[in-house]
Amino acid sequence: MIKTVKDVDLKGKRIIMRVDFNVPMKDGVVQDDTRIMAALPTIKYILEQNPRSLVLMSHLGDPKKDVKKAQEKAEKAGKTWTDADSEKFINGKNRMAPVVKYFSEKLGKEVAFLPDALGQKAAIDALPEGAVAMLENVRFHKEETSKDAAERETMAKELATYGDIFVNDAFGTAHRDQASTATIAKFMKEQPVGGFLMEKEVKYLEPMVTNPPKPMVAIIGGAKVSSKIAVLESLLKNAKYLVIGGGMAYTFLKAQGHNVGKSLVEDDFIDTAKKLLADADAKGVKILLPVDHVGATEFSADAKPVAVDGVDIPSDLMAMDVGSKTVEEYKKAIGEAKSIVWNGPVGVFEFDAFAKGTEAVAHLVAEATGRGAMTVVGGGDSVAAVNKFHLADKMSHVSTGGGASLELLEGKTLPGIAILATK
Repeated sequence: MIKTVKDVDLKGKRIIMRVDFNVPMKDGVVQDDTRIMAALPTIKYILEQNPRSLVLMSHLGDPKKDVKKAQEKAEKAGKTWTDADSEKFINGKNRMAPVVKYFSEKLGKEVAFLPDALGQKAAIDALPEGAVAMLENVRFHKEETSKDAAERETMAKELATYGDIFVNDAFGTAHRDQASTATIAKFMKEQPVGGFLMEKEVKYLEPMVTNPPKPMVAIIGGAKVSSKIAVLESLLKNAKYLVIGGGMAYTFLKAQGHNVGKSLVEDDFIDTAKKLLADADAKGVKILLPVDHVGATEFSADAKPVAVDGVDIPSDLMAMDVGSKTVEEYKKAIGEAKSIVWNGPVGVFEFDAFAKGTEAVAHLVAEATGRGAMTVVGGGDSVAAVNKFHLADKMSHVSTGGGASLELLEGKTLPGIAILATK
């Protein structure tokens, strides 16, 4: 287990802390504060310890990439794009100042905004005792995400002068080896520690790979096998049941020789699917694939749902959700579980007509939590699903990191966690 802020003396120390305030923005207004609120317990605890100062840093989108996408979209629609448009877009999407204002209100304490991530040592040294400050978006500097280690180190070295102790509570970026997430550790006198959010993420996600309470059920959905194959292979080691849903299920069904109609299939991964099915069989892991479906003639929210009572799908239909018989199979497996990890929806839950399967899974996992099972929801779409169905508070843990939780479930070592002191 990692050491946290509770394991070190913070009194009178300057704290430099990486948070994940990469929140959705629209015209300079915060649209969802989940990540901000998740960091508050650690921040409040640090301030209770009477530090000399607390300086926060985060990314907020990626200005260069985001503005490029916006420009391409505008030009595709036949609109002209000027430098003024770029500036307006960046001000509304990537500037940290509105986030600082919002966060200050939630914290109930003034937070100083520092207008750059670099060149701020004098301003930080001049902060009043116990002050909180936040740097501008670290990704305005290419060194933050540079693949060149020397470039990252140049930035990290300066960031390290802002504090005596580095605290990493940004699980959402823990899989990135970047200047403010991992490289900074090289230049700190003390070994960095985690915040409470980082501690919780590691506490719940790592056991799902190493030694989960058994029997364990893994529910893996989403569109593509290619993005989830490493997770599937990793979870085979401990799972009793491996539920494969969403678009990726149809690559597996095709690999078994079934007709999948117009459903999403990755033909390049048919052999990979066959191998995984064989590996699961050899390990005694039962793989649950859809046995019935809800289909449609087109991928649209307005498409008419068509029940398909069987595994094979007519040639004019694409699968959009799992059917009621499949949900019954899920119910039996989940009913046995002492631990459940869920990453990815089992249908197109964004469309209400095709959300029933994913909603049923969310309720089944919530019920399992109530019975004492350890339940972990990881991944952006799964989190969006449990939020949509108002069941997030009924799970043991809902991860804040999409890519990070996925890589942790793959059994990878995450740079932002590897740098932290351990107990």
